[in-house]
Amino acid sequence: MAGRALVLFNLGGPDQLSSVRPFLFNLFNDRAILNLPLTVRWCLAQIISRRRAPFARDIYRKIGGASPLLTETRAQALAIEAELGAGWRVFVAMRYWHPFSEETALTVKSYDPDHIVLLPLYPQYSTTTTSSSLTDWGEAAVAVGLDQPTSIIGCYPKAPGFIKAHARLLRTVLTQSETKRDTTRVLFSAHGLPKKVVATGDPYEWQVQETAAAVAQELAAGELDWRVCYQSQVGPLEWIGPSTEQEVRRAGAEGKSLILVPIAFVSEHSETLVELDIDYRRIAAASGVPNYRRVPALGIAPDFIRELADMARVAGQNNKHTCIESRICPAMFDRGGCSFTADRLR
Repeated sequence: MAGRALVLFNLGGPDQLSSVRPFLFNLFNDRAILNLPLTVRWCLAQIISRRRAPFARDIYRKIGGASPLLTETRAQALAIEAELGAGWRVFVAMRYWHPFSEETALTVKSYDPDHIVLLPLYPQYSTTTTSSSLTDWGEAAVAVGLDQPTSIIGCYPKAPGFIKAHARLLRTVLTQSETKRDTTRVLFSAHGLPKKVVATGDPYEWQVQETAAAVAQELAAGELDWRVCYQSQVGPLEWIGPSTEQEVRRAGAEGKSLILVPIAFVSEHSETLVELDIDYRRIAAASGVPNYRRVPALGIAPDFIRELADMARVAGQNNKHTCIESRICPAMFDRGGCSFTADRLR
């Protein structure tokens, strides 16, 4: 036995423009995204990926022709491994592009750890992200014969280091802002989710609100004007709101300067570098927003990295198949991370 393994999970992204369509197909062929019969889902994923690929390629062209997500996640893995020290090795598995879970599971098997900790880089739990990645890993582990004891860090929307890292970055931007605080509004922007997903007991929206409130409290800024909003809506379904675009336009109408915080994204990628930095900035200018600034994603912020390493250490000592945290969500959210134990990976 070599030691303990920590596996980080994230969405993944195309590594070149020719990868955009297959990446999109993998995304929409996920049952957690389109809960349809296999054949219907496969056909629909083909149609959607073909139609959306040209638009998506234009997005990736704006950031160099590829997603930076894998590079960013590998940097986080190296930082966490350095923080953990001897006896640990950190791996990366992506959901919709390389390295896929099965590729990483084979690498972990070669390492032959005595315990595995699974850490999705989604602080707020959702069946469409966290659960999808963990289910995919479970299938991959079975396929390669990886059967070591496994612990899960299911969610951490209010983990102290996570909140402190967000607050520190936001405080820096607030301090540097050219406008007065009483004329500035902070928008905590998260990826959107269809309302029907939340209606089934998904805690994502509730956890995003909890994160934003905790960051505002950490700033000790009772007078801070802040709101939560959601971006990246696609398709005909009704999504949770308000949308980030609506809030940007509202701020312009009210003469407010804006600071955008990517509250659910821990790495820079197309949603931050294109949507927040380009698309919404353009909308802000057209809407009369006096000043528009964006807080960086957490990346390898020291408080955040230390928090992830600390959670991994605790989980690595826990041989029970359980989430790192006790239940934090109200009972109505019965599909949360605390109910997703490692037993479900078997």
